[in-house]
Formats: sequence, C-alpha cells, structure tokens
Amino acid sequence: MRLAALALAVALVAGCGGADDEQLTVFAASSLSEVFEQLEPDARYNFAGSDELATQLREGADADVYASASPGHAVDLHREGIVERPRLLAANQVVLVVPRSNRAGIETLADVARPGIRLVIAAPGVPAGDYAREALERDPRGDAILANVVSEEQDVKAVVAKVALGEADAGFAYRTDVEPAAGDVVEVGGALARAEYAIALVREGDRDDAERFVERMLAPEGQQALLGAGFVTTSEAGRPLP
Repeated sequence: MRLAALALAVALVAGCGGADDEQLTVFAASSLSEVFEQLEPDARYNFAGSDELATQLREGADADVYASASPGHAVDLHREGIVERPRLLAANQVVLVVPRSNRAGIETLADVARPGIRLVIAAPGVPAGDYAREALERDPRGDAILANVVSEEQDVKAVVAKVALGEADAGFAYRTDVEPAAGDVVEVGGALARAEYAIALVREGDRDDAERFVERMLAPEGQQALLGAGFVTTSEAGRPLP
C-alpha cells in the first residue's frame, strides 16, 4: 500500500508540472540577462557563457532559443543540426573596467601593462575573453597585459563581480555590464573590440513560442530595449548568418 501511495503521489506531482514544461526556455549569454528578463519576464532562462550553453545543448539540454555573444558558437550549432540558421541580433563593445576606487590608477589600456596589475578576463571560449584576446594580439602591449591575468572566469558577469569586489585592478567586460554593476565599476579607456550577438531557434524546442520570442527581439520594441541597455543596434538585425 505504501508503495502504491508513493507512486500515486509522484504521478500527481508530475502532472502538476505540465504547465512548467510548456514554459519558453531561453539559453542566453549572461550579458543579455537584464534586457531579456525585462522584455519577457515569464520565460525560463539559463544565462551563462555562450560556450558553456553551446556545450549543454550538444549534451541534450532542453531549450527553445539560443542567444550567443559570438556568432561562431551559433553557426557551429547550426552546422551540427542543433539550431536553425542563426540571425544577427545586435552588437556590443568590449571595454576595460576598473573598481570605482581605482586604487591602481588605471586610466588607459597602457596602464594595465604595468607590472603588478591584477587583471581578470573571461576564459578562452567565452566570447568576451576571446574578443579581448584577439584585440590584444594586435596590440604591441598585448603580451605584457596578458601576463598580468590573475583569473579567468566562466562568464562576463563573474569578471565584473571580481572587479567590483576589488579582487582585481581591472577586467575586460561588455559596456552593457557597466551600468547594472550599480556604480561599483567604471569604464576607462574606450572600446577595445566590437562583439556581435546571434539568436537562433533550437530545432527540438517549442517552435511557435520560440519564433515569437525571436521576432520580438528583432522587432523595433526589442531593438529599442537593447539600445536602451547599451547594446549597438543595426539595420542588419535579423540578417541570417553563414
């Protein structure tokens, strides 16, 4: 009897979860968290580094939409048959951020090359880190700057958090991450690199809800929200990517 009662209870709980199973699930780069949640608060989100999210999708994670801070991850998933052809969503700027106290006196990128500066950067494979490294490869001070890296983080939000807490003298993040940090970090030195974002339907997901979400983000309402959050919008938003 006890086993039968337990089985019935499990069945009832599973049945009650049906509505949640129909909830739109969006896997998105952590830098999109504020604007996506603002526009679509009822969706279920998984915010993380774009590379980590791509790995989860390859391993069979359930999702309806994938939004990446790097077109490359989305294009690779499309070639593997996991997502539909991705489209350009918006762009961002990779910038140098420092704690508001800025005790190290960092004013320009050149200052980060000084010995003893503690720099934090997103890990290889995470778009924010890859964009920064690619830009530094073209800079004569790049090797000296990268020699000061004391931590590599799994997403850009973690980079900002370490800088805000004073655990690093500087870090590379997106311009859109500066304002949500509530004044704990400030941008210095101007833009280092441009980052492009892609969005795609997951082939095994809920196509109708996913299409509505994607179209809303590409429509004037979504683009205006992205612009208000500090992203760079473009007339090419919605353009299919290779």
